[in-house]
Amino acid sequence: MYKRPFFFLLTLMVSFATQAQSLSGAALKQKLNANLQLAVEQYKLLHQNIPADRMPQNFDIKTGKMVTSNTKWWCAGFFPGTLWYLYEHSRDAAILNIAEQRLLQMEPQKHFTGNHDLGFMMYCSFGNAYRITGNPSYRKTIDTAAMSLATRFRPKIQSIQSWDSSKNFRCAVIVDNMMNLELLTWVSNNGGDPRFRDIAVTHANSTIERHFRPDNAAFHVLDYSLASGELLRKTTWQGYSDSSAWARGQAWAMYGYTTMYRLTKDKKYLDQANKIADFVLNHKFFPADGVPYWDFDAPNLPNELRDASAGSIMASAFLELTDYTKGARKKKYMSTAETILTTLSSDEYLAKAGTNGGFLLKHSVGALPLKGEVDVALTYADYYFVEAMLRYLKK
Repeated sequence: MYKRPFFFLLTLMVSFATQAQSLSGAALKQKLNANLQLAVEQYKLLHQNIPADRMPQNFDIKTGKMVTSNTKWWCAGFFPGTLWYLYEHSRDAAILNIAEQRLLQMEPQKHFTGNHDLGFMMYCSFGNAYRITGNPSYRKTIDTAAMSLATRFRPKIQSIQSWDSSKNFRCAVIVDNMMNLELLTWVSNNGGDPRFRDIAVTHANSTIERHFRPDNAAFHVLDYSLASGELLRKTTWQGYSDSSAWARGQAWAMYGYTTMYRLTKDKKYLDQANKIADFVLNHKFFPADGVPYWDFDAPNLPNELRDASAGSIMASAFLELTDYTKGARKKKYMSTAETILTTLSSDEYLAKAGTNGGFLLKHSVGALPLKGEVDVALTYADYYFVEAMLRYLKK
């Protein structure tokens, strides 16, 4: 039901593989600058398309349906975060005005303790805003958000609980949680409570110990008993199967450990990021154009949907990894990032001006087994694509 015709996909694979070799250096920089200018105009349109009290969540270009969220939705911080990135690049006063408005919407969520996603919600938004402006009120919000996130730490399992107990999970810890450790570690590294860094390090270490298969692919969900601390099962929520390698999960893990290495300089985190990268790059179903299928073990490969969001996150992670690696590994990471950025800049993935509801990228997959957000535009795909473009241009 969600498959595109095989011949069409095969044609795309061949054409993208050829195109992906063609842009690097100055040519890619020129294209990315044009993409970012497009993004500025698209995000003005997206702002107009969203009510003042809502945040964009996804857009289906096939049906024209826009889905919005409140500010408690885990993705709510990506829209203001992307706006701040675009302002940093463009210095467009209109973008700054929108970014400040949308940041104001997010501010009350500094007290949110309903799940583990405070890093996504508050650091992607207020973290970028503080880095760019130095506004001390933004720093206070970040500190409070870290305090809220720290309440989710469960000593018995040496991890941050992702979701509250439900009929599906007793105490879920998902691999996505690696992305929220930056909030805690950054606050501690910059004069905040040292306990936050201790929590982040403990969680990262527990994840290395328990969350990976022998081939270095990450499970999506670990479910624990809160009463005993016993690990009950290793399963999935958004991947194809309990033992499959859900593509965005691998992206979150690689990005998260790269970030933890930057913030701690603990080599085991860099080693883990490299192991995950090796799994991705050496997998027989990692496409030549660099944009992963939604799950590395999906049943009908290569006749499966791609996930632009996983590609965006991977591109950004690969670019940061080039700062910490040398030789052939460094070159491979850079060439892979260039390939992904080139592919995402193609007509297949990049929206035309005035289309896609104002989103930048098409063809992301949120949760295919749940039939949610399948082959749509997603806020975090745009966020990490913009971040990756900026990282490349700064290099």
